[in-house]
Amino acid sequence: MVPLPSSPLPSASAPCPCGSGRPLDGCCGPLLRSERQAATPEELMRSRYTAYAVGDIDHVWRTWHPRTRPPQVTHDPSTTWTRLEVLEAVDDVVEFVASWRDDGGAGRLHERSLFARRAGRWFYLEAL
Repeated sequence: MVPLPSSPLPSASAPCPCGSGRPLDGCCGPLLRSERQAATPEELMRSRYTAYAVGDIDHVWRTWHPRTRPPQVTHDPSTTWTRLEVLEAVDDVVEFVASWRDDGGAGRLHERSLFARRAGRWFYLEAL
């Protein structure tokens, strides 16, 4: 199934949603626009968080390993991703906490994600 169309990105000078402290254009923006590939699993994970935060589901789908990727990735517009905290990034595993809120309140997703390199590119493989 074809992924859903992406939402437009925020201003290039806006702070990157991944929490790096850099502007979007100097952080995750080039990855979301497919201008370059992530150099590390942490960089890819941050760009995937940013993609969820801005509704760029195409990026999430493109960076999911074909072996584990679902046929379709959806975006819930009632969910607002509010904060990303990277706890540890070692080799091909990134542990993080992503905070969100929706009409029902707020929550946190704590995950250890496994990434794999395929054809010279990093992909999200699965939660551990």
